[in-house]
Amino acid sequence: MGVTSKEINAAFAAQVTATRGGEHLSRCFSCGACSGACPVSQAIPDFDPRKLIHMIRMGLKDRLLKSNLLWHCSKCQSCVFVCPQDVRFADIMTALRQIARQEGYVTEQDLRDKGKVAWVARDLCAACLTCVRVCPWRIPKIDDQGVAVIDAGECRACGICVTECPAKAIILNESEDERLIAASGTKQ
Repeated sequence: MGVTSKEINAAFAAQVTATRGGEHLSRCFSCGACSGACPVSQAIPDFDPRKLIHMIRMGLKDRLLKSNLLWHCSKCQSCVFVCPQDVRFADIMTALRQIARQEGYVTEQDLRDKGKVAWVARDLCAACLTCVRVCPWRIPKIDDQGVAVIDAGECRACGICVTECPAKAIILNESEDERLIAASGTKQ
């Protein structure tokens, strides 16, 4: 698909660089080490870290932030360990997700529907603190009403809290990634 001049936002790369996590974007020289190490790109061919960085540099803000590509990154950090320039692609993805949320390209409900965010059914929560204890990133908190809450901007949708919640109060939809991977497995 071609690119029209109307799609180009010349300030997009600077916006990403100015956002926490995107500071090292300009270090990338497109060697492709990140793409080669990315397990997600092996399962979902449209997800290619080098191409995503290229889209940022090209100024394809709307195309990138409206796409589902942002939400495929598992933040496994495989790209970070192999990058000779310390670009920190996983952090860039975090910055892009933040921009997408802040500018309304995606809502919390969209993330729930995509299976990218867990949430608490407040009427089922017993405030037992299990989710708080088991989350390796310390994302669930107990609010002032004594109920667990999960910050949608921070949740990694790993499913640990969902599995461990004794009250089954935490919900995580099947992710789009799981559906894509399952569909690609049936084509072989």
